[in-house]
Amino acid sequence: MAKINFKPNEDRVLVEPAPAEEKTASGIIIPDTAKEKPQRGRIVAVGDGLKDKPVTVKVGDEVLYGKYAGTEITIDGKEYLIMRNSDIFGII
Repeated sequence: MAKINFKPNEDRVLVEPAPAEEKTASGIIIPDTAKEKPQRGRIVAVGDGLKDKPVTVKVGDEVLYGKYAGTEITIDGKEYLIMRNSDIFGII
């Protein structure tokens, strides 16, 4: 995992989404238009948290999050999601 020069504010985290599935379990290739948006990813950067609510994940954690959670951003040509700590369902 490459070092990224980005520090989220407060209780926000930067997530690198997992790649979308290319094939079904039975071997059928999924076209780009039918691929599901991934709901898991790896934490790349975390903010300092709020005074009364610390961030509960750390860099490197694999997490599950909501289907429409976060905002897509591009840093150094790579796609990431930035979201609040509360948008994360749990650590895998």
